[in-house]
Amino acid sequence: MDSEQRRKRKQTKRLMLPLRYLVVLCCSLFIFFHYVSSNRFSVTSSKLRPALAFYDVAQLTESSIVSPAKDFDDKEFRVLRVEDRVLFPDHVLLLVSSTSPLMGEVECVYHQRPLLNSTVWTLVNDDFKVVTRPVVSTDEYDEFRSIVRCPLPPLNYSAAVELRSKEMVAVEEGRGDGYNQSAHSWDMVAYEAMLDGETAVVLVKGLNLRPGRASDPTQFSCHFGLGKLDRNETFVLTTKAISAAQEAVRCALPHSIRNNPVKAQGLRVAVGVDQIYHGRVVKHTVLPSVAMISRAVEKKKQVKTKYEMCVCTMVWNQAFALREWVMYHSWLGVERWFIYDNNSDDEIKEVMSELEENEYHVSRHTWPWIKTQEAGFSHCAIRAKDECNWIGFFDVDEFFYFPIQTHQGRDINERNVPGENSMRNLVANYTSSDTIGELRTTCHSFGPSGLNSPPQQGVTTGYTCRLQSPERHKSIVRPDALHSSLLNVVHHFHLKEGFRYQNVLQSTSLINHYKYQVWDVFKAKFYRRVATYVADWQENQNEGSKDRAPGLGTEAIEPPNWHLQFCEVWDTGLRDLVLANLGDPMTGKLPWERMQI
Repeated sequence: MDSEQRRKRKQTKRLMLPLRYLVVLCCSLFIFFHYVSSNRFSVTSSKLRPALAFYDVAQLTESSIVSPAKDFDDKEFRVLRVEDRVLFPDHVLLLVSSTSPLMGEVECVYHQRPLLNSTVWTLVNDDFKVVTRPVVSTDEYDEFRSIVRCPLPPLNYSAAVELRSKEMVAVEEGRGDGYNQSAHSWDMVAYEAMLDGETAVVLVKGLNLRPGRASDPTQFSCHFGLGKLDRNETFVLTTKAISAAQEAVRCALPHSIRNNPVKAQGLRVAVGVDQIYHGRVVKHTVLPSVAMISRAVEKKKQVKTKYEMCVCTMVWNQAFALREWVMYHSWLGVERWFIYDNNSDDEIKEVMSELEENEYHVSRHTWPWIKTQEAGFSHCAIRAKDECNWIGFFDVDEFFYFPIQTHQGRDINERNVPGENSMRNLVANYTSSDTIGELRTTCHSFGPSGLNSPPQQGVTTGYTCRLQSPERHKSIVRPDALHSSLLNVVHHFHLKEGFRYQNVLQSTSLINHYKYQVWDVFKAKFYRRVATYVADWQENQNEGSKDRAPGLGTEAIEPPNWHLQFCEVWDTGLRDLVLANLGDPMTGKLPWERMQI
């Protein structure tokens, strides 16, 4: 090799050396940012934070936020990961892996289709690809997840909504494999799962089973596992369905967890459907699922003896009615209340906190699933089984009333006036029965009674005029007497073979249903109904149904003389009973009035 060639070779080496260093440096930076954007690295150093603070991280495709503690020198950072999304007609529900209430402000982030699955950070905000909106609300859900409700996505933006914290430090980006980049349609998804003895009950939309009738369970199955369908992971345990009705599918627990239900906690459960042609299964489809078995459902409150009388209801923006409803029925002997909150945005949490502080045993259960009252009651019946001998299913505008009973030949002062604990005493008479599993009580519907504004002392004293004929009944049931399908319609359940219902005489017990209140209260019903098979007021369906106001139509427009309608019989019985027994002797104020002061 001559001297000229050696000289050129040395020159090439000198030029390549900086290039090698540059390549190593670029690779190192790439690896660094990749690890920062993954779960394997969390920003805990106060020295590193200033270097990241100036970036506007707008591209969020993995839905994981590291929320800082108050002191950035602390090493505890909470990771918020969007585990699932469900697309409803009016919002997107995000199920977030967080075991405590969400800290700080978060906002909803929407991506223009198609989604970009980058494995590196996007450090420049592109307004044409990403938009943000304030969250509608946040809520606690179970011990695994919290809830964030986001507005519907703008036109041409994906429903795979992400979250961004206004105080965030680092964001985990997508991994390019499509993981967690979808929103399940509310029309077809398993949404709740719970344990009931040696079985699991899964609530699922999309089966289209006929209301009021049990279906053939042989075409259904339950699939248990830790995976997600959108990750192509297999549900490793499968059992056949025992019963199927409306939205509830019951399956036996797999043998591996039957004797140790703790193993089931946190498992995702999906429902499989067989497509049968000429007696043969030609296709098996596993429906999407966001349903996880929660410890909160299985872990029952340990009580020495069961409560004799409990109540379950589902509410939407009914906080104003809760105090009177709970306190009055407590006087009648109700000991325990299960309140299923169906996306309320009023003061229900504050009202229930007041009731709890005053030693009323109420519990609020977040129920984000719209128009699923029957399924919610099935869920509640399982929860109440270990706590309650009897549980009533009725609404917060329905009040049990035990009429004054006069006895011939006695002075008026010797009337027998059923009062405190009369409701509990009624059901206690049937607790030891081997055949009675349900008590049915007749309902009378009350009208506005000439009022134009809500009565100050409450509905029991303000509305005193009703329709003459009763409309229907409501039920109190024994949870251990219910049919395994948990089939229920209009607040009453199907019973096991060998059990029957008992009609309570109207002279013993009635229900005052304050259905048609003053217009400002009544018109709130137009926005949404909670019952699964009851059409919303704005829908042009079943306009002759008793669930609608006769002749009202589909628009929330106050009819002429609304305050005088639905008034055929003046009935002051419950008003007189309440004022005589619950009013303060000095001020005349009722218990729910005094609580609001």
